[in-house]
Amino acid sequence: MAPPAPARRPYHHGDLRRAILTAALDVVAADGPGAISLRDLARRAGVSHAAPAHHFKDRAGLLTAIAAEGYSLLADALAEVPAGTPDSLRELGVQYVRFALAHPAHFEVMHRPELLHRDDLEFVAARSLAWHRLRRGVESRAAAGRGPDLEQAVLAAWSLAHGYATLRLSGNIPGEGDPAEAFRALARLTFGEPGD
Repeated sequence: MAPPAPARRPYHHGDLRRAILTAALDVVAADGPGAISLRDLARRAGVSHAAPAHHFKDRAGLLTAIAAEGYSLLADALAEVPAGTPDSLRELGVQYVRFALAHPAHFEVMHRPELLHRDDLEFVAARSLAWHRLRRGVESRAAAGRGPDLEQAVLAAWSLAHGYATLRLSGNIPGEGDPAEAFRALARLTFGEPGD
């Protein structure tokens, strides 16, 4: 009599959502968000082509999850800057640049609203938190009477940090030197010293 066949164990991937997100970030980093395919990501993760849809529904859902994660990471980075200090505005910009350089795939997807479900609750909450933390540095400077109209100041600060990070990531600014120090110099040139 032959021994019984071993029982088949059900397939269990572990954290499929994380595996798909990680694979998608690799694709974005290598080829941009336009190269994302749920079917290809399922193949990379070794699961059925329908499996990613259980977590993301569609391509835009996956990209929205990447953007939400990016905004959450950005909010965490911005939270490291103490609010209300004389140099908080500049240091928030430094953290923004550091985040962009450390997470270029997230950064790219976060700023492509045409690819996202912009009404997704997780995305809206994460983006709002990051925006609030960026805005607080501008508010503290404006409250001290050292800045222009608050909304314009927020836009100016965001534009400077975002523009510098984008130019650095695209290779339009040579990658030599410390990006944080380079950004601090730009911020001083643009906004003056913290006590000005």
